[in-house]
Amino acid sequence: MAQESSQTVPESIRMVLIGPPGAGKGTQAPNLVERFKVCHLATGDMLRSQVAQKTALGLEAKKIMDQGGLVSDDIMVNMIKNELTTNPACKNGFILDGFPRTIPQAEKLDQMLAERGTPLQKAVELQVDDELLVSRITGRLVHPASGRSYHKIFNPPKKEMTDDVTGEPLVQRSDDNADALKKRLAAYHQQTEPIVDFYKKTGIWAGVDASQPPQTVCTSILKCLGQA
Repeated sequence: MAQESSQTVPESIRMVLIGPPGAGKGTQAPNLVERFKVCHLATGDMLRSQVAQKTALGLEAKKIMDQGGLVSDDIMVNMIKNELTTNPACKNGFILDGFPRTIPQAEKLDQMLAERGTPLQKAVELQVDDELLVSRITGRLVHPASGRSYHKIFNPPKKEMTDDVTGEPLVQRSDDNADALKKRLAAYHQQTEPIVDFYKKTGIWAGVDASQPPQTVCTSILKCLGQA
């Protein structure tokens, strides 16, 4: 009987979510976390958390960021390693979101995970046309404290510009405008898309049409993971 249930929900899932800004990574990751009881390692949140906690890595990263520099791949990989080691939620696995963004990062990540005996099982790419992303992103609203996101057209809050749960005001991020997005998309195509080929070669890549409704996208991701 136990064997049957372990086939329904895997004991662990170790995956990376790849996709351009606005593809829905922030929408899909919480669904997967809920289903698999794993940790969601969104690199921006992780970086902010380590800086706030004043960990050795956080202090090092803050010094670099204060000087306008980019945090090194080694620091990011060590932060992920630190989370995997110390965060109880990572016991059943993890969903990486926002990292790796380049092939050298993917290689360093693979090496660290191999040393821990927890290699990636899946790299799922959320695929959406740039034109659709522009309309998605420019209508995005965020509740800063929780990270909950809404959309003026596709997923509006019950009360205009107000978080459904707390009643606090929603904001539009300063970089959620068409010009900023086009720059972010250009950087994504140039730097991050090559990692799709990297994961195709290792045989763990799967692509999902992320222009569909969120529930359909979620079902497609579960199919990639052998769960639907």
